[in-house]
Amino acid sequence: MILAIDQGTTGTTCLVVDDELRTVGRGYRPIEQHFPRPGWVEHDPEELCQSVLTAAEQALADARVRPTELAAIGITNQRETTILWDRRSGEAVHRAIVWQDRRTAERCLELPAELIRARTGLVADPYFSATKLEWLLRGRSPKGLAFGTVDSWLVWKLTGGRVHATDVTNASRTMLVDLETLDWDAELLALFGAERSLLPEIHGSSEVVGEAALLGATVPIAGIAGDQQASLFGHGCVRPGQAKATYGTGSFVLVHLGAALRKPPHGVVVTAAAGDREYALEGSVFVTGSAIQWLRDGLGIIGDAGESEALARAVDDNGGVYFVPALTGLGSPHWRPEARGLVSGITRGTRREHLVRAALEAIAYQTRDVVDAMDTEIDVFRADGGGTANGFLMQLQADLLGIPVEVAAEQETTARGAAALAGIAVGAFEEDVLVATLTPARRYEPRLDRAEVERLLAGWHDALRRTLE
Repeated sequence: MILAIDQGTTGTTCLVVDDELRTVGRGYRPIEQHFPRPGWVEHDPEELCQSVLTAAEQALADARVRPTELAAIGITNQRETTILWDRRSGEAVHRAIVWQDRRTAERCLELPAELIRARTGLVADPYFSATKLEWLLRGRSPKGLAFGTVDSWLVWKLTGGRVHATDVTNASRTMLVDLETLDWDAELLALFGAERSLLPEIHGSSEVVGEAALLGATVPIAGIAGDQQASLFGHGCVRPGQAKATYGTGSFVLVHLGAALRKPPHGVVVTAAAGDREYALEGSVFVTGSAIQWLRDGLGIIGDAGESEALARAVDDNGGVYFVPALTGLGSPHWRPEARGLVSGITRGTRREHLVRAALEAIAYQTRDVVDAMDTEIDVFRADGGGTANGFLMQLQADLLGIPVEVAAEQETTARGAAALAGIAVGAFEEDVLVATLTPARRYEPRLDRAEVERLLAGWHDALRRTLE
Protein backbone atom coordinates (compact mmCIF):
# COMPACT_ATOMS: atom_id res chain seq x y z
CA MET A 1 0.00 0.00 0.00
CA ILE A 2 1.14 3.53 -0.82
CA LEU A 3 0.09 6.70 0.99
CA ALA A 4 -0.18 9.76 -1.25
CA ILE A 5 -0.13 13.16 0.47
CA ASP A 6 -1.47 16.05 -1.62
CA GLN A 7 -1.01 19.30 0.26
CA GLY A 8 -2.99 21.88 -1.74
CA THR A 9 -3.96 25.52 -1.48
CA THR A 10 -7.24 24.97 0.35
CA GLY A 11 -6.55 21.71 2.15
CA THR A 12 -4.75 18.39 2.28
CA THR A 13 -6.01 15.23 0.60
CA CYS A 14 -4.55 11.81 1.32
CA LEU A 15 -5.14 8.63 -0.64
CA VAL A 16 -4.20 5.06 0.11
CA VAL A 17 -3.68 3.09 -3.12
CA ASP A 18 -2.99 -0.57 -3.75
CA ASP A 19 -0.42 -2.15 -6.07
CA GLU A 20 -2.68 -1.51 -9.08
CA LEU A 21 -3.08 2.20 -8.26
CA ARG A 22 -6.66 1.68 -7.11
CA THR A 23 -7.80 4.06 -4.39
CA VAL A 24 -8.85 2.15 -1.28
CA GLY A 25 -8.97 4.98 1.26
CA ARG A 26 -9.39 8.77 1.36
CA GLY A 27 -8.94 11.55 3.88
CA TYR A 28 -9.23 15.33 3.73
CA ARG A 29 -8.52 18.27 6.02
CA PRO A 30 -9.20 21.90 5.00
CA ILE A 31 -6.75 24.66 5.88
CA GLU A 32 -7.27 28.34 6.49
CA GLN A 33 -5.97 31.00 4.15
CA HIS A 34 -4.88 34.31 5.64
CA PHE A 35 -5.12 37.64 3.81
CA PRO A 36 -3.27 40.19 5.99
CA ARG A 37 -3.25 42.86 3.25
CA PRO A 38 -4.72 43.21 -0.25
CA GLY A 39 -2.76 40.93 -2.56
CA TRP A 40 -1.09 39.03 0.31
CA VAL A 41 -1.92 35.36 0.86
CA GLU A 42 -0.45 33.26 3.68
CA HIS A 43 -0.75 29.87 5.37
CA ASP A 44 0.19 28.73 8.85
CA PRO A 45 3.05 26.21 8.30
CA GLU A 46 2.18 24.24 11.43
CA GLU A 47 -1.42 23.93 10.25
CA LEU A 48 -0.12 22.50 6.97
CA CYS A 49 1.68 19.75 8.91
CA GLN A 50 -1.29 19.02 11.13
CA SER A 51 -3.59 18.80 8.12
CA VAL A 52 -1.30 16.12 6.65
CA LEU A 53 -1.41 14.01 9.81
CA THR A 54 -5.19 14.34 10.14
CA ALA A 55 -5.90 13.53 6.48
CA ALA A 56 -3.44 10.61 6.55
CA GLU A 57 -5.09 9.14 9.63
CA GLN A 58 -8.51 9.44 7.98
CA ALA A 59 -7.31 7.79 4.76
CA LEU A 60 -5.71 4.87 6.61
CA ALA A 61 -8.85 4.37 8.69
CA ASP A 62 -11.00 4.50 5.57
CA ALA A 63 -8.78 1.88 3.91
CA ARG A 64 -8.58 -0.18 7.10
CA VAL A 65 -4.81 -0.18 6.70
CA ARG A 66 -2.29 0.14 9.52
CA PRO A 67 0.61 2.59 9.07
CA THR A 68 3.02 -0.35 9.33
CA GLU A 69 1.47 -1.83 6.16
CA LEU A 70 2.58 1.12 4.04
CA ALA A 71 5.39 0.46 1.56
CA ALA A 72 6.05 4.14 0.82
CA ILE A 73 4.82 7.72 0.99
CA GLY A 74 4.50 10.03 -2.00
CA ILE A 75 4.23 13.79 -1.49
CA THR A 76 2.79 16.34 -3.87
CA ASN A 77 2.23 19.96 -2.97
CA GLN A 78 1.33 23.53 -3.84
CA ARG A 79 4.62 24.46 -5.43
CA GLU A 80 5.88 28.03 -5.19
CA THR A 81 4.56 28.59 -1.66
CA THR A 82 7.61 29.59 0.36
CA ILE A 83 8.58 28.74 3.95
CA LEU A 84 11.62 29.82 5.98
CA TRP A 85 12.35 28.08 9.27
CA ASP A 86 14.88 27.74 12.06
CA ARG A 87 16.92 24.54 11.71
CA ARG A 88 17.44 24.13 15.45
CA SER A 89 13.88 24.68 16.68
CA GLY A 90 12.10 23.49 13.52
CA GLU A 91 9.77 26.50 13.77
CA ALA A 92 8.87 28.72 10.83
CA VAL A 93 10.02 32.33 11.19
CA HIS A 94 6.94 33.64 9.36
CA ARG A 95 3.75 32.34 7.84
CA ALA A 96 4.16 30.59 4.50
CA ILE A 97 3.85 33.00 1.58
CA VAL A 98 1.43 31.34 -0.85
CA TRP A 99 1.95 31.09 -4.61
CA GLN A 100 -0.99 33.47 -5.17
CA ASP A 101 0.69 36.23 -3.14
CA ARG A 102 1.57 39.42 -5.08
CA ARG A 103 3.54 41.41 -2.48
CA THR A 104 6.75 41.30 -4.53
CA ALA A 105 5.25 42.55 -7.80
CA GLU A 106 7.25 45.80 -7.76
CA ARG A 107 10.49 43.95 -7.05
CA CYS A 108 9.87 41.74 -10.09
CA LEU A 109 9.84 44.82 -12.34
CA GLU A 110 13.45 45.48 -11.32
CA LEU A 111 14.74 42.01 -12.18
CA PRO A 112 16.79 41.06 -15.28
CA ALA A 113 13.91 39.42 -17.10
CA GLU A 114 15.96 38.03 -20.00
CA LEU A 115 18.52 36.40 -17.70
CA ILE A 116 15.78 34.76 -15.65
CA ARG A 117 13.91 33.62 -18.75
CA ALA A 118 17.03 32.13 -20.36
CA ARG A 119 18.36 30.48 -17.21
CA THR A 120 15.20 29.19 -15.53
CA GLY A 121 12.57 28.95 -18.28
CA LEU A 122 10.32 31.14 -16.08
CA VAL A 123 9.23 34.77 -16.11
CA ALA A 124 10.08 37.39 -13.51
CA ASP A 125 6.82 37.20 -11.59
CA PRO A 126 5.88 37.17 -7.87
CA TYR A 127 4.25 33.78 -8.48
CA PHE A 128 7.63 32.07 -8.14
CA SER A 129 9.55 31.53 -4.91
CA ALA A 130 12.74 33.61 -5.23
CA THR A 131 11.31 37.05 -4.45
CA LYS A 132 9.22 35.55 -1.63
CA LEU A 133 12.40 34.15 -0.08
CA GLU A 134 14.16 37.48 -0.57
CA TRP A 135 11.28 39.21 1.24
CA LEU A 136 11.41 36.72 4.13
CA LEU A 137 15.18 37.21 4.51
CA ARG A 138 14.94 40.98 4.94
CA GLY A 139 16.58 41.90 8.23
CA ARG A 140 17.39 38.26 9.01
CA SER A 141 20.73 36.49 8.99
CA PRO A 142 20.54 33.31 6.89
CA LYS A 143 22.71 31.49 9.43
CA GLY A 144 20.82 28.58 10.95
CA LEU A 145 17.80 29.01 8.67
CA ALA A 146 16.34 26.67 6.06
CA PHE A 147 14.25 27.47 3.00
CA GLY A 148 11.85 25.24 1.19
CA THR A 149 8.63 24.93 -0.71
CA VAL A 150 5.90 22.93 1.02
CA ASP A 151 7.39 19.57 0.04
CA SER A 152 10.68 20.41 1.78
CA TRP A 153 8.86 21.60 4.88
CA LEU A 154 6.82 18.40 5.11
CA VAL A 155 9.86 16.17 4.54
CA TRP A 156 11.74 18.07 7.25
CA LYS A 157 8.90 17.69 9.73
CA LEU A 158 8.09 14.06 8.89
CA THR A 159 11.75 13.04 9.23
CA GLY A 160 12.23 14.95 12.48
CA GLY A 161 14.59 17.47 10.86
CA ARG A 162 16.96 14.83 9.53
CA VAL A 163 16.30 15.46 5.83
CA HIS A 164 16.24 18.78 3.97
CA ALA A 165 15.22 17.79 0.45
CA THR A 166 13.18 18.77 -2.58
CA ASP A 167 12.76 17.35 -6.07
CA VAL A 168 13.53 18.73 -9.51
CA THR A 169 9.92 19.73 -10.24
CA ASN A 170 9.56 21.90 -7.15
CA ALA A 171 13.09 23.28 -7.40
CA SER A 172 12.45 24.34 -10.99
CA ARG A 173 9.66 26.63 -9.74
CA THR A 174 11.80 28.66 -7.36
CA MET A 175 13.47 30.89 -10.02
CA LEU A 176 16.79 29.80 -8.48
CA VAL A 177 17.56 26.75 -10.65
CA ASP A 178 19.36 26.48 -13.98
CA LEU A 179 16.89 24.46 -16.02
CA GLU A 180 19.64 22.87 -18.09
CA THR A 181 21.67 21.55 -15.14
CA LEU A 182 18.66 21.21 -12.79
CA ASP A 183 20.82 22.53 -9.98
CA TRP A 184 20.92 25.71 -7.91
CA ASP A 185 22.43 28.61 -9.87
CA ALA A 186 25.09 30.71 -8.12
CA GLU A 187 24.32 33.88 -10.08
CA LEU A 188 20.62 33.70 -9.27
CA LEU A 189 21.31 32.96 -5.62
CA ALA A 190 23.45 36.11 -5.45
CA LEU A 191 20.74 38.13 -7.19
CA PHE A 192 18.23 37.27 -4.46
CA GLY A 193 20.62 37.20 -1.51
CA ALA A 194 20.05 33.49 -0.92
CA GLU A 195 22.99 31.52 0.44
CA ARG A 196 23.42 27.91 -0.60
CA SER A 197 23.31 26.83 3.05
CA LEU A 198 19.60 27.73 3.08
CA LEU A 199 18.69 25.36 0.30
CA PRO A 200 17.46 21.76 0.23
CA GLU A 201 19.21 19.00 -1.67
CA ILE A 202 17.60 18.38 -5.07
CA HIS A 203 16.50 14.81 -5.80
CA GLY A 204 14.69 13.05 -8.60
CA SER A 205 10.92 12.82 -8.28
CA SER A 206 10.92 9.04 -7.85
CA GLU A 207 13.54 8.02 -5.30
CA VAL A 208 13.78 7.41 -1.57
CA VAL A 209 14.89 10.60 0.21
CA GLY A 210 14.40 9.59 3.84
CA GLU A 211 12.20 7.85 6.37
CA ALA A 212 9.10 9.43 7.85
CA ALA A 213 7.81 8.86 11.35
CA LEU A 214 4.08 8.62 10.61
CA LEU A 215 1.48 7.65 13.20
CA GLY A 216 3.86 5.32 14.99
CA ALA A 217 5.38 3.72 11.87
CA THR A 218 8.59 4.33 9.91
CA VAL A 219 7.84 4.66 6.21
CA PRO A 220 10.15 5.66 3.32
CA ILE A 221 9.36 8.91 1.53
CA ALA A 222 9.89 7.72 -2.03
CA GLY A 223 8.15 10.21 -4.29
CA ILE A 224 8.03 14.03 -4.42
CA ALA A 225 6.58 16.21 -7.16
CA GLY A 226 4.94 19.60 -7.44
CA ASP A 227 1.20 19.30 -7.82
CA GLN A 228 0.96 20.06 -11.53
CA GLN A 229 3.82 17.79 -12.55
CA ALA A 230 2.36 15.05 -10.33
CA SER A 231 -0.95 15.53 -12.10
CA LEU A 232 0.72 15.29 -15.52
CA PHE A 233 2.36 12.03 -14.43
CA GLY A 234 -0.85 10.75 -12.84
CA HIS A 235 -2.67 11.27 -16.13
CA GLY A 236 -0.14 9.04 -17.85
CA CYS A 237 1.11 12.02 -19.89
CA VAL A 238 4.70 10.84 -20.16
CA ARG A 239 5.24 11.31 -23.91
CA PRO A 240 5.69 14.49 -26.00
CA GLY A 241 2.39 16.02 -27.12
CA GLN A 242 0.35 14.63 -24.25
CA ALA A 243 -1.33 17.40 -22.23
CA LYS A 244 -3.42 17.87 -19.14
CA ALA A 245 -5.30 20.69 -17.48
CA THR A 246 -6.21 20.89 -13.81
CA TYR A 247 -9.29 23.00 -13.04
CA GLY A 248 -9.09 24.09 -9.44
CA THR A 249 -8.62 27.41 -7.65
CA GLY A 250 -6.56 28.31 -10.71
CA SER A 251 -6.06 26.28 -13.85
CA PHE A 252 -2.79 24.78 -15.02
CA VAL A 253 -2.07 23.43 -18.47
CA LEU A 254 1.00 21.25 -19.04
CA VAL A 255 2.25 19.65 -22.24
CA HIS A 256 4.96 17.01 -22.02
CA LEU A 257 8.08 17.84 -24.06
CA GLY A 258 10.22 14.78 -23.41
CA ALA A 259 13.96 15.21 -22.86
CA ALA A 260 14.36 18.07 -25.33
CA LEU A 261 14.77 21.38 -23.51
CA ARG A 262 13.39 24.12 -25.74
CA LYS A 263 13.10 27.87 -25.46
CA PRO A 264 9.65 28.64 -24.05
CA PRO A 265 7.23 30.43 -26.38
CA HIS A 266 6.11 33.87 -25.26
CA GLY A 267 3.60 33.78 -22.43
CA VAL A 268 4.28 30.29 -21.08
CA VAL A 269 7.14 28.70 -19.17
CA VAL A 270 9.26 25.57 -19.34
CA THR A 271 9.44 23.49 -16.20
CA ALA A 272 10.95 20.19 -15.10
CA ALA A 273 8.63 17.19 -15.49
CA ALA A 274 8.53 14.25 -13.09
CA GLY A 275 10.81 12.01 -15.11
CA ASP A 276 14.46 11.38 -15.88
CA ARG A 277 15.59 14.86 -16.99
CA GLU A 278 12.35 15.57 -18.80
CA TYR A 279 10.52 18.83 -19.36
CA ALA A 280 7.07 20.30 -19.91
CA LEU A 281 5.53 23.51 -21.17
CA GLU A 282 3.24 25.11 -18.61
CA GLY A 283 0.68 27.85 -18.55
CA SER A 284 -0.73 29.02 -15.21
CA VAL A 285 -4.11 30.74 -15.03
CA PHE A 286 -4.39 32.27 -11.59
CA VAL A 287 -8.15 32.70 -11.21
CA THR A 288 -10.64 30.13 -12.49
CA GLY A 289 -12.45 28.18 -9.78
CA SER A 290 -11.77 31.01 -7.36
CA ALA A 291 -13.87 33.26 -9.61
CA ILE A 292 -16.85 31.00 -8.94
CA GLN A 293 -15.99 31.13 -5.23
CA TRP A 294 -15.98 34.94 -5.48
CA LEU A 295 -19.45 34.92 -7.02
CA ARG A 296 -20.56 32.82 -4.04
CA ASP A 297 -18.66 34.44 -1.17
CA GLY A 298 -17.99 37.95 -2.44
CA LEU A 299 -21.17 38.78 -4.33
CA GLY A 300 -23.57 36.21 -2.90
CA ILE A 301 -25.25 35.59 -6.25
CA ILE A 302 -24.92 31.81 -5.94
CA GLY A 303 -25.27 29.66 -2.85
CA ASP A 304 -23.01 26.84 -3.95
CA ALA A 305 -20.45 26.32 -6.72
CA GLY A 306 -22.44 23.29 -7.86
CA GLU A 307 -25.26 25.60 -8.97
CA SER A 308 -23.12 27.19 -11.66
CA GLU A 309 -23.76 24.63 -14.40
CA ALA A 310 -27.55 24.79 -14.11
CA LEU A 311 -27.48 28.60 -14.00
CA ALA A 312 -25.24 28.76 -17.08
CA ARG A 313 -27.58 26.46 -18.99
CA ALA A 314 -30.62 28.48 -17.91
CA VAL A 315 -29.83 31.13 -20.56
CA ASP A 316 -29.37 30.54 -24.28
CA ASP A 317 -26.05 32.41 -24.46
CA ASN A 318 -23.90 34.81 -22.47
CA GLY A 319 -26.01 37.81 -23.48
CA GLY A 320 -22.85 39.61 -24.61
CA VAL A 321 -21.43 39.53 -21.07
CA TYR A 322 -17.73 38.76 -20.64
CA PHE A 323 -15.91 38.46 -17.32
CA VAL A 324 -12.12 38.79 -17.17
CA PRO A 325 -11.37 37.38 -13.68
CA ALA A 326 -8.09 39.18 -13.02
CA LEU A 327 -8.79 39.14 -9.28
CA THR A 328 -5.12 38.54 -8.45
CA GLY A 329 -3.62 39.77 -11.70
CA LEU A 330 -3.27 37.75 -14.89
CA GLY A 331 -0.92 34.81 -15.33
CA SER A 332 -0.21 33.01 -18.61
CA PRO A 333 0.04 34.14 -21.29
CA HIS A 334 -0.04 37.79 -20.19
CA TRP A 335 1.90 37.92 -16.90
CA ARG A 336 0.35 41.17 -15.74
CA PRO A 337 0.26 41.13 -11.91
CA GLU A 338 -1.21 44.63 -11.85
CA ALA A 339 -4.25 43.73 -13.96
CA ARG A 340 -7.66 43.91 -12.31
CA GLY A 341 -10.94 42.19 -13.08
CA LEU A 342 -13.50 43.49 -15.55
CA VAL A 343 -17.07 42.66 -16.58
CA SER A 344 -18.20 44.02 -19.95
CA GLY A 345 -21.43 43.96 -21.93
CA ILE A 346 -23.86 44.50 -19.04
CA THR A 347 -27.33 45.80 -20.02
CA ARG A 348 -30.72 46.12 -18.35
CA GLY A 349 -31.39 42.60 -19.59
CA THR A 350 -28.36 41.09 -17.84
CA ARG A 351 -29.25 38.51 -15.20
CA ARG A 352 -27.16 36.68 -12.65
CA GLU A 353 -27.26 33.65 -14.93
CA HIS A 354 -25.34 35.62 -17.57
CA LEU A 355 -22.64 36.56 -15.08
CA VAL A 356 -22.29 32.99 -13.85
CA ARG A 357 -22.09 31.76 -17.43
CA ALA A 358 -19.48 34.41 -18.22
CA ALA A 359 -17.36 33.24 -15.27
CA LEU A 360 -17.44 29.64 -16.50
CA GLU A 361 -16.73 30.71 -20.07
CA ALA A 362 -13.73 32.71 -18.86
CA ILE A 363 -12.13 29.52 -17.54
CA ALA A 364 -12.35 27.93 -20.99
CA TYR A 365 -11.23 31.09 -22.81
CA GLN A 366 -8.15 31.45 -20.64
CA THR A 367 -7.22 27.81 -21.18
CA ARG A 368 -7.59 28.24 -24.96
CA ASP A 369 -5.30 31.30 -24.82
CA VAL A 370 -2.65 29.28 -22.98
CA VAL A 371 -2.82 26.42 -25.48
CA ASP A 372 -2.51 28.91 -28.37
CA ALA A 373 0.56 30.46 -26.73
CA MET A 374 2.23 27.06 -26.39
CA ASP A 375 2.37 26.72 -30.18
CA THR A 376 2.86 22.98 -30.03
CA GLU A 377 0.90 20.02 -31.32
CA ILE A 378 -1.30 18.34 -28.72
CA ASP A 379 -2.67 14.88 -29.39
CA VAL A 380 -4.12 14.09 -25.95
CA PHE A 381 -5.89 16.58 -23.62
CA ARG A 382 -6.84 15.17 -20.22
CA ALA A 383 -8.54 17.04 -17.40
CA ASP A 384 -8.92 16.77 -13.65
CA GLY A 385 -9.90 18.96 -10.71
CA GLY A 386 -13.19 20.16 -9.31
CA GLY A 387 -14.11 22.06 -12.46
CA THR A 388 -14.37 18.87 -14.49
CA ALA A 389 -17.63 18.04 -12.70
CA ASN A 390 -19.16 20.91 -14.67
CA GLY A 391 -20.35 19.45 -17.97
CA PHE A 392 -21.07 22.89 -19.45
CA LEU A 393 -17.47 23.95 -18.87
CA MET A 394 -15.93 20.75 -20.22
CA GLN A 395 -18.04 20.77 -23.38
CA LEU A 396 -17.16 24.41 -24.02
CA GLN A 397 -13.50 23.60 -23.48
CA ALA A 398 -13.60 20.87 -26.12
CA ASP A 399 -15.42 23.24 -28.47
CA LEU A 400 -12.88 26.03 -28.02
CA LEU A 401 -9.85 23.75 -28.35
CA GLY A 402 -11.26 21.78 -31.26
CA ILE A 403 -9.99 18.50 -29.78
CA PRO A 404 -11.57 15.96 -27.41
CA VAL A 405 -11.26 16.49 -23.67
CA GLU A 406 -10.98 13.38 -21.49
CA VAL A 407 -12.04 13.74 -17.85
CA ALA A 408 -10.25 11.50 -15.38
CA ALA A 409 -12.27 8.93 -13.46
CA GLU A 410 -10.04 9.48 -10.41
CA GLN A 411 -10.34 13.19 -9.71
CA GLU A 412 -7.41 13.12 -7.31
CA THR A 413 -5.03 12.68 -10.23
CA THR A 414 -2.35 14.73 -8.47
CA ALA A 415 -2.31 12.31 -5.55
CA ARG A 416 -2.39 9.39 -7.99
CA GLY A 417 0.76 10.75 -9.60
CA ALA A 418 2.52 11.08 -6.25
CA ALA A 419 1.53 7.52 -5.34
CA ALA A 420 2.83 6.22 -8.66
CA LEU A 421 6.17 7.99 -8.27
CA ALA A 422 6.61 6.54 -4.77
CA GLY A 423 5.49 3.06 -5.79
CA ILE A 424 7.86 2.96 -8.75
CA ALA A 425 10.76 4.00 -6.52
CA VAL A 426 10.23 1.09 -4.11
CA GLY A 427 9.43 -1.44 -6.83
CA ALA A 428 5.74 -1.79 -6.02
CA PHE A 429 4.88 -1.41 -9.72
CA GLU A 430 6.24 -0.27 -13.09
CA GLU A 431 5.48 2.95 -14.95
CA ASP A 432 3.27 0.95 -17.36
CA VAL A 433 0.62 0.74 -14.65
CA LEU A 434 -0.14 4.44 -15.21
CA VAL A 435 -1.48 3.86 -18.71
CA ALA A 436 -2.89 0.41 -18.01
CA THR A 437 -5.13 1.74 -15.23
CA LEU A 438 -6.33 4.92 -16.97
CA THR A 439 -10.11 4.94 -17.25
CA PRO A 440 -11.59 8.28 -18.37
CA ALA A 441 -14.96 8.98 -16.79
CA ARG A 442 -16.18 11.11 -19.70
CA ARG A 443 -15.00 12.23 -23.11
CA TYR A 444 -16.22 15.49 -24.62
CA GLU A 445 -16.05 15.83 -28.41
CA PRO A 446 -16.03 19.26 -30.11
CA ARG A 447 -19.42 20.07 -31.58
CA LEU A 448 -19.80 23.87 -31.71
CA ASP A 449 -19.65 25.51 -35.13
CA ARG A 450 -16.23 27.07 -35.73
CA ALA A 451 -17.78 30.40 -36.74
CA GLU A 452 -19.52 30.54 -33.36
CA VAL A 453 -16.25 29.68 -31.63
CA GLU A 454 -14.54 32.59 -33.37
CA ARG A 455 -17.39 34.94 -32.46
CA LEU A 456 -17.11 33.99 -28.79
CA LEU A 457 -13.33 34.37 -28.81
CA ALA A 458 -13.59 37.78 -30.46
CA GLY A 459 -15.84 39.01 -27.65
CA TRP A 460 -13.48 37.56 -25.04
CA HIS A 461 -10.40 39.15 -26.58
CA ASP A 462 -12.17 42.52 -26.76
CA ALA A 463 -12.90 42.34 -23.01
CA LEU A 464 -9.34 41.20 -22.37
CA ARG A 465 -7.98 44.15 -24.33
CA ARG A 466 -9.97 46.53 -22.13
CA THR A 467 -8.49 44.90 -19.02
CA LEU A 468 -4.93 45.24 -20.30
CA GLU A 469 -5.21 48.84 -21.52
